[in-house]
Amino acid sequence: MTDVLRRGRASLAFSFFAQGAAFALLVTRIPAIQDRYGLTDAQLPIVLAAVPVLAGVGSVTTEQLVKRIRPSRLLRWSQPLVLLALLGAGAGHGLASMAAALAAFGLAVGALDASMNMLGVSLQRTYGRSIMLSFHAAYSLGGIVGASLAWVGAHWHLALWVSYLPVVAVLLPATLVGSRWYVDGGPGAGGEAAGDGGRAGGTVVFRLLLPLCLVMTFAYIGDSTVSNWSAKYLQDTLGSSEQLATVPYNVYMVTTLLGRAIGDVGVRRFGAAAVVRLGALVAALGFAVVASAPGAWVGMLGFTLLGLGLCVLVPQTFAAAGRLFPGDSDAAIARLNIFNYVGFLVGSPLVGALGDAWSYRGAMLVPMVLVLVTLVYARSFAPTADRYGGGHERPHTADVGRGSDGV
Repeated sequence: MTDVLRRGRASLAFSFFAQGAAFALLVTRIPAIQDRYGLTDAQLPIVLAAVPVLAGVGSVTTEQLVKRIRPSRLLRWSQPLVLLALLGAGAGHGLASMAAALAAFGLAVGALDASMNMLGVSLQRTYGRSIMLSFHAAYSLGGIVGASLAWVGAHWHLALWVSYLPVVAVLLPATLVGSRWYVDGGPGAGGEAAGDGGRAGGTVVFRLLLPLCLVMTFAYIGDSTVSNWSAKYLQDTLGSSEQLATVPYNVYMVTTLLGRAIGDVGVRRFGAAAVVRLGALVAALGFAVVASAPGAWVGMLGFTLLGLGLCVLVPQTFAAAGRLFPGDSDAAIARLNIFNYVGFLVGSPLVGALGDAWSYRGAMLVPMVLVLVTLVYARSFAPTADRYGGGHERPHTADVGRGSDGV
């Protein structure tokens, strides 16, 4: 594989890492943001819901923009906007400045998530073998680093802007320099991977994309359940200490990183559909263990299984959309990315409402059932070229990001 593609892969992986760190720095300091701007408990859910809604708008907008602008160029400029908006959220004064910063963050992160995965899918197609999970492993690593830095900031009672400024000062120029080596897939690349089964007149057929949209939604319902409710569940339901209750999410992130780091090998050897089926079964087992756990340590075992199972679903869903719509993969990914935010919006309120009305043990069974439904749609991950040729690379046309300034 040429140096151009290796540099393109490394620079895109760093972009995933930077986004994971930025997002973790935002979501793990939400209590500090609430305190800084004096948000009430009633106002906070509205503010938090606005970010994924605007991210969905950003993803929809990206679907239209990529018809005229290459994804590498959108990624090049959306990532600095995300980082600057993060800093703005930490440094602003008054509700108006907070709203402007979070609105900019939401819109930019929608464009960033969509364009980042577009480039990942096109690079995977060019490599001719599964590499998509490695990009999301970099995202998980960034999330661990960001969450750790957020803990340091909270531990030392640092102002938000003091916590955010060094990170932005490092990541912003680094991502701009790295963006010089982004690689766009050439026109029509990979069309032989799935034939024309997903196309009709050069457009994305939503009926064919819908199974992948549902899998994306269910995966993020599961993910948001862990991120929003693991600490409360361990402390209130399983009787752990406050300190121990902070451990499950960190364990989940680490096992997500490990699963994604080795997941591409499994896809190359057994095919994407088999890996998705196994991931869904392991995730469902994790929820079952959490729901029936007699104590905190067994509960943490369940959250460990959740990280290993859920970690493969999202990257493989993006990859499957690229194979299903080889000529319109950018549009398919932008549309699919919206359901990332749908799952995030639905998951936390769903589990909270069921927990309050019923029990939190019972609430954990709902994402378990939804993850199991993924098994019904596993065949959508196996078009005619499910495997990647045992690691053999196939030649494809690719454009280097340096040349993407021309639309």
